Amino acid sequence: MSTSCQGFTSLLNGLCQQVPELSGSSVYAASKQSVGGFDLLLTSSGRAKRLWAVAPNASALPDELEGTAYSSPSVAAKCCPLTHANALALREMLPWTAPRSLRNERTTFGCGDRLGRATPGHLQAVSRYNVSPVLAQQSIRELTLTGRTFEGVVDDVTFLVFQAGFTGGFGADGDHLKTLDDINTAVDAGMAMITLDLSEVMLAAAEKWSAQDVEEAFGQLPADVQQRISETYAGKTFAVESASVSLDDIEAKRCAVMYLEAMDFAGDVHDLLLKRRGDAFDLEISIDETEAPTLPGHHLFIIRELLYRNITVSSLAPRFIGEFQKAIDYIGDLEEFERQFAIHCAIAKAHGDYKVSIHSGSDKFSAYPIIGKHTNHRVHVKTAGTSWLEAIRAVAEASPALYRELHNKALASFEDALRYYHVTPDLNAVPELSSVPDDQLTAFMEHDGARQLVHVTYGGILSDAPLAERFFATLDEHEDVYYACLLKHFNRHLDALGLTPTA
Repeated sequence: MSTSCQGFTSLLNGLCQQVPELSGSSVYAASKQSVGGFDLLLTSSGRAKRLWAVAPNASALPDELEGTAYSSPSVAAKCCPLTHANALALREMLPWTAPRSLRNERTTFGCGDRLGRATPGHLQAVSRYNVSPVLAQQSIRELTLTGRTFEGVVDDVTFLVFQAGFTGGFGADGDHLKTLDDINTAVDAGMAMITLDLSEVMLAAAEKWSAQDVEEAFGQLPADVQQRISETYAGKTFAVESASVSLDDIEAKRCAVMYLEAMDFAGDVHDLLLKRRGDAFDLEISIDETEAPTLPGHHLFIIRELLYRNITVSSLAPRFIGEFQKAIDYIGDLEEFERQFAIHCAIAKAHGDYKVSIHSGSDKFSAYPIIGKHTNHRVHVKTAGTSWLEAIRAVAEASPALYRELHNKALASFEDALRYYHVTPDLNAVPELSSVPDDQLTAFMEHDGARQLVHVTYGGILSDAPLAERFFATLDEHEDVYYACLLKHFNRHLDALGLTPTA
């Protein structure tokens, strides 16, 4: 770090006395970076964070950053707000603050952050393992309920990655996107990963159709398509690693009816990503938003049709047997889950070794050993709400009275939240809030019913502006408590997957 940055401390101390909004400013030590003839760093004062450029004189300060310049006889500095323009400039100056493709990384972990505050805690956790984080991960549903944008999500992560001084690279996931317009918006924001949700272009209802109905629908496909499907799949058995997957005539036709239109749409999305980002993208195919589990034969059909269209897939998310409900452990027969999961992994390994993706992947501690074993850690695990719950845990620890308000707001918002999320908590089993003393409120975050209650009601809580303001103020004041909660919780996830800490 340059001598000008060392002189910045004296300048900042003087400014804190002259400029009220800078009072109490402190520097995030890990953020200090030298860039050519100037230095960059991040400060915090109260709830406000600011980016600073520091140089020996004013002429050396970067014009690319918008802000207010200050100087002393020995140093010049520019105080820059955390705006989109400054995020763009920072990503140009320090490319490691921009999302990138993680296609070639073995283990990736989706760290969805609905609040734009969790990244330093996520990084403290994943930095201990050979894991690549996807830090900017949001769905349209989450953006709607939080009032955020893809642009804002990526910018928040850019500044927080800079705060942490994390140079290891990270992904950004436009999650469960269904339209070309939404995908373009996510790509415009810099998101390098698109999770393509095919639920609205695949004909899931055909899963339950009679053979006669399938035959009739299949007969409406072009003759050359019918011939190709029959010759390629009908009555065939495919070797996948040490397993085999078979498709009889009617099931091959059923797959064609269910998935061919979706495969063509996936091709359109792939073409868009190639045009917009060259080869620097990750495309995940999501077929998990269905009522019925994805049969191994269907998984095989889908990936072979994707490959037939020359679609490069980084990961694929089947709908697994059992229930992957939000915020709680796996529900179902673990032995049957392992039997089917092993075949899904074998299909992936035999068709390019793309990553199997686990959606609603947080807190599935009983299933993690199985997932780690059969993927050999070539896997993508997607989480989001669990980081929100750790924020609630941090608030319960720091401000019990505020937690009680949040809990009551969650109860009032629960029925409305069910329009967006499928969860089945037994709220009658959740302890009465009034019966729990302040020093035991964090125990609600260990209770399945309470976890699901609070998990799905974030929209109702954050839409209450006065309550949300106090929530964010408390979280900002106690950010180290939040980071510690995230570190502990995510370490538990990564350990359960069988990953070995590197530090």
